[in-house]
Amino acid sequence: MLKLIIGNKTYSSWSLRGWLAVRHSGLAFEEITVPMFDEAWDRRTERDEFAPSGGKVPILWDGQTVIWDSLAIIEWLADRTDRARYWPRDDTARGMARSMAAEMHSSYPNMRRELSMNVRRQFPARPLPEPVKAEVLRIIELWAQARARHGGGGPYLFGEFGGVDIMFAPVVTRFVTHSVPVPRFAAAYMETMLDHGWMKEWIEAAQEEPWVIEQYETPQA
Repeated sequence: MLKLIIGNKTYSSWSLRGWLAVRHSGLAFEEITVPMFDEAWDRRTERDEFAPSGGKVPILWDGQTVIWDSLAIIEWLADRTDRARYWPRDDTARGMARSMAAEMHSSYPNMRRELSMNVRRQFPARPLPEPVKAEVLRIIELWAQARARHGGGGPYLFGEFGGVDIMFAPVVTRFVTHSVPVPRFAAAYMETMLDHGWMKEWIEAAQEEPWVIEQYETPQA
């Protein structure tokens, strides 16, 4: 059986990606939640099962094989099951989807810093700093292109739910948490994502978590 180690469901965007990826695989897995940044965090992450990741989550163990990066977890599970489960079959669509997922993986540092993930809170809308606004607009532009070019087969970015939706799932929650205004088509996509059974399950579980990380409980100044 697979073993997935994740951080707090309330705050951990990368854990959400890894968890959705494993759920989407259809494979049985053991889920271990490790509260981030508590007094035992440093000691806990020194354990052997954390060692390959440098103390970061999520971490997927598949037998003796360890995968410690969310996008790598998606790719591992795509190879393990069916690549079409995660990526579009059409070459052109697949190229765009994988490029969008990679850009999400490596970009948007201002949005990540200023619009922290907290699925238990919704803060009032506020003016966004220009670097954050530019990154938000870039994301919405990518969503619009994906939906217009390849979204005819369903309500997700490329029609069917897949790897690129998994990568953008925490962005959806960040936009909700920080009351980021979005155009109608983006709001419809976000509603579709939030209505997904696995997203509901994750957010509901977060409400029951006892842990609080104060730095994520107020919006950035």
